[in-house]
Amino acid sequence: MLSEKKSMSRRAFIKNSLMSTTALACMSATKLQAAQTKLPFLRLGGPTFGKFDSPDAWVKAIKKLGYSAAYCPVGAGEKDDVVKAYARAAKKADIIIAEVGAWSNPISPDEKTRSEARIKCRRQLALADRIGANCCVNISGSLSENWAGPSPKNLTEETFDMIVETTRAIIDDVKPTRTYFTLETMPWAYPDSPDSYLRLLKAIDRKRFAVHLDPVNLICSPQRYFKNGQLIRECFRKLGPYIKSCHAKDILLSTKLTTHLDEVRPGLGGLDYAAFLRELSKFPHTPLMLEHLPNAEEYRLAATHVRSVAKKLGLSFG
Repeated sequence: MLSEKKSMSRRAFIKNSLMSTTALACMSATKLQAAQTKLPFLRLGGPTFGKFDSPDAWVKAIKKLGYSAAYCPVGAGEKDDVVKAYARAAKKADIIIAEVGAWSNPISPDEKTRSEARIKCRRQLALADRIGANCCVNISGSLSENWAGPSPKNLTEETFDMIVETTRAIIDDVKPTRTYFTLETMPWAYPDSPDSYLRLLKAIDRKRFAVHLDPVNLICSPQRYFKNGQLIRECFRKLGPYIKSCHAKDILLSTKLTTHLDEVRPGLGGLDYAAFLRELSKFPHTPLMLEHLPNAEEYRLAATHVRSVAKKLGLSFG
């Protein structure tokens, strides 16, 4: 009897061990399969075009477009309870409010224009902080008559110092705690390269100053055009942890006898989107925002192109 009981015990032990081993193997296979099929998740956003009269309607419009990032849906004059309602709705729906625009010329040679621009920057930075946006973005400005135009004075040490002082004053006055003030990269104004952005970060020396990356704006020559993938990788290598939002556009070099570059819809130009998305995937909470297109259909086509490139790379866009 004792021998029979021992035999049964061994059989039960072996059976249970086999069942446990099988279960563990299945569990491991399931985990492995999940790890293999789970794609890095990136954030895509853009304008909604639709009208909405509540945070829920806004969220519905964003989700309908398949976005998981958005531009700020309210103005600086909106009441605090409304701003907070949109912030709560975004958080609940897992939507990142990527940026608040402060588009203006805070270094304009015209005193009135310059003063109004600096007031706008402070107001928009405060809004970004109220709603919890990733950043408030502006250009550094221009010393030309055009608020964003080229000038021989833009890329000088004197202008660099002016940008540093202006940006410090804006951040110091607002004292943001949840957002960052950023300057969009430009072809003929600081920051015009990864290294000049690093110089600004060091010179401004404020924790709430960060980076906004628009690689198309950095492509200002055939040399940069044909090596833009290399330029994009350099941007992320040097600036990656500081980047709070990116713009998604494209650029096309014409066949004219003089250098002529045109901004075009993503997919119609020469921007190395594979390099762009690979680098962006290393910073999954940094949104990619479509911009400068004339209508909803053009935005749909742009989003389709970006998602198609992402899919080929094994990446997933929201």
